[in-house]
Amino acid sequence: MIKQIVDPNGVISDKNTRHFIASGLGMLPLKDKRVLVIVPDNTRTMPLAMIYKVITETLEDITASLDFMVALGTHPPLDDHQLSRLFGQEVRRNQIGKHKIFNHEWHNPAMLREVGVISGEKMVMLSEGRLSAPLPVRVNRRLFEYDHLIIFGPVFPHEVAGFSGGNKYFFPGVSGSEMIDATHWLGACLTNLAVNGAGYTPVRAVIDEAASMIHLPKTCFALVLDKTGIAGIYSGTPEEAWQAASELSAERHIARTGRTYKKVIAILPEMYQELWVGGKGMYKLEPVVADGGEIILYAPHLKTISATHGKIIMEIGYHVLDYFQMQWERFKHYPPCVLAHSTHVRGLGIYNERTQQEYPRISVTLATGIPEEVCRRINLGYMDPTGIDIGEWVGREDEGILVVRDAGETLFKVK
Repeated sequence: MIKQIVDPNGVISDKNTRHFIASGLGMLPLKDKRVLVIVPDNTRTMPLAMIYKVITETLEDITASLDFMVALGTHPPLDDHQLSRLFGQEVRRNQIGKHKIFNHEWHNPAMLREVGVISGEKMVMLSEGRLSAPLPVRVNRRLFEYDHLIIFGPVFPHEVAGFSGGNKYFFPGVSGSEMIDATHWLGACLTNLAVNGAGYTPVRAVIDEAASMIHLPKTCFALVLDKTGIAGIYSGTPEEAWQAASELSAERHIARTGRTYKKVIAILPEMYQELWVGGKGMYKLEPVVADGGEIILYAPHLKTISATHGKIIMEIGYHVLDYFQMQWERFKHYPPCVLAHSTHVRGLGIYNERTQQEYPRISVTLATGIPEEVCRRINLGYMDPTGIDIGEWVGREDEGILVVRDAGETLFKVK
């Protein structure tokens, strides 16, 4: 494995980043090969514009073809304008010059290919007894039009997989709904507090098992970074690169507060345009909210629950895990990935089946562009964002109040 790393508190210069990526790509046997590069969408921090230039400058003259796929999972497809901003180049009809840019199409059966099935017995083992049904493994069929797959993506603590990155760019990044549902529901059953930033998890085990069924050469460039720059880059197999990057991410992306807070204000960045991804502000801060406390997701720009899943969320609302598990006959026909999102945003709590009362551990309040009546309907609190002066809350940690800017990628834990 090729490895480049600096002090966890430092950054790698753009010059060294470019050199490392170009050198790593140059060592791969890609002459006259068809190459597909899998990258994140616009809900992840990564200098894709710079990386795109290095990739194309290094490979376009030696490869037979060099194309890109955005690992959307179930996120909405990006139009040419959004893709242009993402890649830093003008995209016309999903192309930059001779390079094709594909959006993953998780919902289109014609674009998916089954590569195997994880047996029920294997699922019991991998999920530590939580899932037992056989799991069909489907992935975007375009992958098999290429000779070599290259992943470029960041690694952060993650509420479903423990840490993002690596083979997660295949599953759920460019996979069918079965893997998306199974991995997200498994993560929900394990709970965010147990999984987020926990290293190798049962969800990661399922993901790696599925990825082993993609019989193509695979290389991963895993980045550890934040908005100040890149702290480390690792290249190798997806498993190797992810393992090394997740260890640095645990140092770089987990903040230890030493205490809990009764009120936490999570200021969400502009890249979160939906609550579907903006919920990361909750996932990363839930561990430091005291029992009976409140987390406020502050994002006046956020006006949508989910372009893909909003209708279902409006039907089921946001609830604790027990609420769904104790009423499974009522909810079993809903997509498990949506149920998982619901319980992740609502957080830990209990449901009394006899009284039909729900008791969340903490309150979750939206100070967004989502109207109050919608917030109440989906079982979340509401606060008018125009009436909030963030300055009034800053510097009051001793009073049990914490303000976190750019919430969603750094995980906060007490110890």
